[in-house]
Amino acid sequence: MGNSWVKGLVKCFLVLEQMRNALILSKHHVKCVWHYGNWRIWLGKIKEAGLEYHLAGCYLSEFRTWLREEWGRTLEDIFHEHMQELILMKFIYTSQYDNCLTYRRIYLPPSSPDDLIPPGLFKGTYGSHGLEIVMLSFHGKKAKGTKITGDPNIPAGQQTVEIDLAHPLQLPDIENLRDFSELSRIVLEVQEQVRREEQQQEQQEGEEHSQQAASQPASPLEGGGEGAEGEETAAGAEGTTQDKASASQPFVLPMGVISRNEDYPRSCRICFYGTGLIAGHGFTSPERTPGVFVLFDDDRFGFVWLELKSFSLYSRIKVSFQNAQAPSREAFDEMLKNIQSLAT
Repeated sequence: MGNSWVKGLVKCFLVLEQMRNALILSKHHVKCVWHYGNWRIWLGKIKEAGLEYHLAGCYLSEFRTWLREEWGRTLEDIFHEHMQELILMKFIYTSQYDNCLTYRRIYLPPSSPDDLIPPGLFKGTYGSHGLEIVMLSFHGKKAKGTKITGDPNIPAGQQTVEIDLAHPLQLPDIENLRDFSELSRIVLEVQEQVRREEQQQEQQEGEEHSQQAASQPASPLEGGGEGAEGEETAAGAEGTTQDKASASQPFVLPMGVISRNEDYPRSCRICFYGTGLIAGHGFTSPERTPGVFVLFDDDRFGFVWLELKSFSLYSRIKVSFQNAQAPSREAFDEMLKNIQSLAT
């Protein structure tokens, strides 16, 4: 099976060699191919081409080098058909269409003493897609992981994970944690709780709006007292979370959950309920699905994707960037909206 896969790749590269001058490498062409799901059809036609099999070729050598640097693996190690397709798609996109990429300046996220960990850039494992760069930022009771580099399913600029810091998860003991159904039960219960709370909040806001419209507005003194109480409650909740995050508890992935890197930490500080963004090729049918955010330490965190039965490990990128800080929180939030709208 490994030899047939190598032969198929070589055929693809030989056809690409001949098609290179014929392809229109414009942004419009690449966008149509990429976003309307024609990759699978296009690759299928390439694989069906009856060209003579040759071992030599610049594309094969280039692909082997890229695969070794990106994955730390060889062609002979890859047998899964879906993985083969994803890897080849990523190689073609990054290698052959690099002249069609758009570059934009981004800001690093602003930090606050109340943040769970220092925000910043992290490299994360995404199964068959390999390593991708994600920016972790904090927004009150939420934390967001925004993709700086994308893949055929979720493009750069999209919010790959969202962590609900108001809903920490109490993991079961280490033996029960190995049972995927037990972890799934815990997460789905919290998901239902979050759904009910959101409905109650929407109902309460609607009632308050109706009451304010029908009565006189509250005095500044009354309004100020109510706001201070809300801030005190929020601060108390954050303090409790920080106390919990200082402890350590055993951690192991449930049976059946796939991890690209088995060398993940076996203890964690705290876990939170979160959601992860998944989609088909070309960012089709995107949806947010429940998962578990696992904080290991200040420089590493993980995310368990329940729907995919997959685990992503994120490690901090310890590189200093000059003049990369956002001038204000508002400027950073505006940048996030802009890069997400460009990817949609």
